[in-house]
Amino acid sequence: MELRLFFLGSGCSAPTKERNLTSIALQFHGKVFLFDCAEGTQQQMMKAGISYMKIDAIFFSHFHADHFLGLPGLLATMNMYERDVPLAIYGPRGIEARVELALKIAGIRPDFEINCIELKKGTVLKEEGFSINAFPLKHNTACFGFSFKEKDKLGKFIRERAIALGVPVGPLFAKLQSGKAVKVGKKIVKPADVMDYSKGRRGRKVSIVLDTRASDSYVEYIKESDILIHEAVFTSDLIDRAIETFHSTAREAAEIAKKARCKKLYLTHFSTRYENLEALLNEAREVFPNTYIGKDLLKITLPMNPEERIV
Repeated sequence: MELRLFFLGSGCSAPTKERNLTSIALQFHGKVFLFDCAEGTQQQMMKAGISYMKIDAIFFSHFHADHFLGLPGLLATMNMYERDVPLAIYGPRGIEARVELALKIAGIRPDFEINCIELKKGTVLKEEGFSINAFPLKHNTACFGFSFKEKDKLGKFIRERAIALGVPVGPLFAKLQSGKAVKVGKKIVKPADVMDYSKGRRGRKVSIVLDTRASDSYVEYIKESDILIHEAVFTSDLIDRAIETFHSTAREAAEIAKKARCKKLYLTHFSTRYENLEALLNEAREVFPNTYIGKDLLKITLPMNPEERIV
């Protein structure tokens, strides 16, 4: 299944000529999830080649203006182009009132269904092939990070072996594949009888941390991410400013990635003071070499890793 990431912006607080404000889109098996909706997000999605009409859900980390103000326009556009499928919008406490305000600003009553869901720690969305988890961050308002986790593949189901053991084609196949033993006549067939566990692999994981004071409090939630997207508003010489504003330095983001044993780190959400981002990249790579800049309109396709077996 295809898993793609789109960096729709990488700026913090205010846009620059080179950087839109930060939003991330994740596409998985035909579904599109938007993380924060900054000003200009619609146009950035068009430039990136991803349809804003196909967004299944929007996840707001918090309600600061640079993360939220794109919502009124996005909802108005969806309504103008006659969206006719429901839209889920997740956010901290007060999400329903914020969405109502966005609709009031847009001057519309939508012709499509909007479902507002208040974020809490833990799994907030679970479907057959994946789950999305939320976890609290340290910011100067209620704020959440997110991790997308593809379901692990336990192994390859050997259909011929199951049939030879007398398992009828149908629902019992699915039970065996999910790890449950089944009864066939007087005989018990176990998953190990019909599964090749050497073909199993770990599902891909992407974690998104867009506004936070760096701390160990969320390391457990992002551990072993294939990709960690983490804010890096400042370089380390401005650590006092980072503490004051509840943000992170590039070095701190790298330290978090290292502690969490992530594979790759993409920095984003940069202060307007940095025209050139080389200093942030260099200080992060001193700690975590596999660090990259999550620049505007960067697209990443995350392939499956068949060599990663489930032990």
